[in-house]
Amino acid sequence: MAAESKPLRADAARNRDKLLVAAAQTFAERGLDAPLEHIARRAGVSIGTLYNHFPTREALLEAILPQRLAALEEINASALADPDPWSGFVGLLEGIFTLQAEDHSLNDAMVQSFSLSTDMSQACGGGLGDVERIIERAKAAGRLRADFDVQDLVTLVWAMSQVIRESMATAPGMWRRCLSFFIDGLHAEPAAQPLPSR
Repeated sequence: MAAESKPLRADAARNRDKLLVAAAQTFAERGLDAPLEHIARRAGVSIGTLYNHFPTREALLEAILPQRLAALEEINASALADPDPWSGFVGLLEGIFTLQAEDHSLNDAMVQSFSLSTDMSQACGGGLGDVERIIERAKAAGRLRADFDVQDLVTLVWAMSQVIRESMATAPGMWRRCLSFFIDGLHAEPAAQPLPSR
C-alpha cells in the first residue's frame, strides 16, 4: 500500500500558494509560454523552489487551469437556463470570448494542444455535452442555422483566439465587433447560402 503523502510544512505550503497566485497572474497577462523564472520572481521564491513544487510547466498548468476552466461551466449553465435558446447561445459565445480576452492563459489553453491530465481532459469533454445541448436548443427554436455544429464552434474559438491575441495590445475591444459579424452570419434566417463542406 502506497504511503500517504505528508502534508507540506507551513513555509512550503505558503510558497506553493504564492507560486499558484503568481502563476495565475503571469499566465493571464502573458499566456502559457510565460517564462517560469518570472513566476518564481513574482512569488518571491527561487526557480528551484518552483521546480520542487511543480517539476514541469504542465504540472503547474494542471494546478491552475482546472479552476480557470471552471468558469466555462458557469457560462454553460447560464446559457442552458436562459429561457430564450438564441439568447443562451449568444451568451455562450460572448461568455467564452470574454474569458479569453481577459485571460491570455485561457485564450492559449482553448486552442493550443498540450499534454493534459485525464482529469482536465474529462472536465473539458464534459463541458462539450452542455455546448451541444445549447447549440441544439437554438437550432430547434429555429434561430440558429441548421448546419452549425460543435466543430464549427471549435473553429470559431480558434479564429476568435487569433483576433483576441492580435488586437489585445492595440484594440482590446475589436473582438466584440468581429464576434457581432459572426453572430449575424449564424442566424437561421436569412441563411444566405449553404456552408461549404469540410
